[in-house]
Amino acid sequence: MKLKLDIDPDIVAMMQAEVATGERAVTAAMREAGTGLKAAWRLQVTGAGLGLRLANTIRNQTFPKSGESLDAAALVWSQAPFIVGAHDTGPLIRSKDGFWLAIPLPAAGKSLRGGRITPGEWERRRGLRLRFVYRRTGPSLLVAEGRLNSKGQAVVSRSKTGRGKVTAPIFLLVPQVKLPKRLNLARDADRALDSLPGLIVVNWVDGRLARNQLA
Repeated sequence: MKLKLDIDPDIVAMMQAEVATGERAVTAAMREAGTGLKAAWRLQVTGAGLGLRLANTIRNQTFPKSGESLDAAALVWSQAPFIVGAHDTGPLIRSKDGFWLAIPLPAAGKSLRGGRITPGEWERRRGLRLRFVYRRTGPSLLVAEGRLNSKGQAVVSRSKTGRGKVTAPIFLLVPQVKLPKRLNLARDADRALDSLPGLIVVNWVDGRLARNQLA
C-alpha cells in the first residue's frame, strides 16, 4: 500500500498568514499592556504627591524593538529605582554610621544641590555652629544661636545688643525613620498581566478581519 501526501499551497499560505497575524496580535497586546502599566504607575506616583518629575522616570519598552514576534515582551521600569522602590516598599531607614538621622526643620532651609540639606552643608553656608540638645522624651535636636529671617530660616545675628537673637531648632535627630508605603506597583502589574489574554484575542480577531477584507 502506498500513501501519497500532497500539501495544498493554499493551506501553507493560510498557516503562514495565521502565524503572522498571531505575531502582530501578541506584539500589539504587549505594547498596549506596557503602555497602560506605565500610565498607571505614573498616575500612582503623582497621586501620592511625589511629583511629575519622579512620575516621568517611569518608562517602557516593547521587545522586539522592531518587527513582531509570538515571544514579544514588555518592560516597564523607573530611572529612579531606589526612590520609587522605597515608596513602594516603605523601608526602615537607618543612618549608615549607626548614629543619628538628621531631619531638617523649616529653619534649616533647602540644599543648594536639591533635596534635604545636611548639617555639614548648613554650617558651611550659614556660618553658624550647630549645638546638640539631648531630650529624654522626643527626638533630640541640633540648634543654632542666631535670628530668623523673613523666610523663617536661621541666619547670623548682626545685632550687638542681642535683639532678635533666638535659639532655633534646625534639625531633629532620630535613630531611624519608617518611610510610609505610598505606592502599590505590584497591583497595577498584576492587572496588566491579567489583561494580556484578552488583549491578544482582540488583536488576533481584528487582524483576521483585516486580512479577510484584503483577501
